[in-house]
Amino acid sequence: MLRINDRIAIADWELAESFTRASGPGGQNVNKVSTAVELRFEAARSPHLTPEVKARLRRLAGRRWTGEGALIVTAETHRSQALNREEAREKLRALILAALERPKPRRPTRPTLGSVRRRLDTKTHRGALKASRARPSEET
Repeated sequence: MLRINDRIAIADWELAESFTRASGPGGQNVNKVSTAVELRFEAARSPHLTPEVKARLRRLAGRRWTGEGALIVTAETHRSQALNREEAREKLRALILAALERPKPRRPTRPTLGSVRRRLDTKTHRGALKASRARPSEET
């Protein structure tokens, strides 16, 4: 069981772990021991998350979201399998916590009359400056 916050806890049947050999430095240990962790969370079938949270989680997950609606989190920074398991669970927890936060709605605002006037004055000034650089016309 993975506790997300006071109200949400992910059941064990929703999580699946698989272990592979990690890439990178580590000497012969890398070639022998499967320390990298791939944590699979069946997010689409989870009864603990609301549809809005699932939609935000899918957007946050990006390429880590599979076609079946699972979220895959990997961890391979540590040489210990136990530390990588803990890191993968913490990454999943952080993603779900980020998805739980409702984005603040954007309230459209209008520019102030003064800012519009300043912008148009600047445009007029720049246009006049550029026009003064032009070659004089041949009207003699």
